[in-house]
Amino acid sequence: MKNETLSRRDREKLRQRQDMLAASLKLFSEKGYHNVSMQEIAVQAEFAIGTLYKFFKNKEDLYKTLIKEQADKFHESLIKSMNETVDEIGKLRNYVRTKGIIFMDNISIIRLYFAGTKGASFNIKAGLSNEIRNDYEVIIQQLAQIFEVGMQKKRFQQIADPYHLALSLDSLSNTFLYLWLEAPEKHPYPNDPDVILNILFKGLVVKS
Repeated sequence: MKNETLSRRDREKLRQRQDMLAASLKLFSEKGYHNVSMQEIAVQAEFAIGTLYKFFKNKEDLYKTLIKEQADKFHESLIKSMNETVDEIGKLRNYVRTKGIIFMDNISIIRLYFAGTKGASFNIKAGLSNEIRNDYEVIIQQLAQIFEVGMQKKRFQQIADPYHLALSLDSLSNTFLYLWLEAPEKHPYPNDPDVILNILFKGLVVKS
């Protein structure tokens, strides 16, 4: 439902919720999940603590909501990018390029997610993984479909199962992004998606 179709009361509740999530992102990013209290989030968002609890059961619920909403946005952007062209190579280029843009434009939430899944409790990690895994699998399946169609059209060689190729491309792009996250000047994410794609497209062995 678009915001303009909501009642004034519902629009205000939506604005309050967004303010709370923004405040939590700021504090979690600066101090880490375990070092932030619900009281601090309420103060940062300029709401009474009771109002915060009307929207979220506890800090874990708020954290999961924050991560899931961002993951949904990332998922939608990647799916859209792959559907912008009918050309299989173009689809893969769009995926690699858009993934980098999403990563770099949302560095605070990316760092927060990595910190949370490595340092937070198992229950938080398990909860996030269960909810996000389905969206991730949709992305992988769509990549696999691109490779499969490309093979059917004789654009790609049948060197591996399409699903395994999809996993390989996802892992390759992740590796470049993780390197950029740790040392952006030393390991910049390529502006040209073919820098990554050519690892699959061209291979390593020199043909005799």
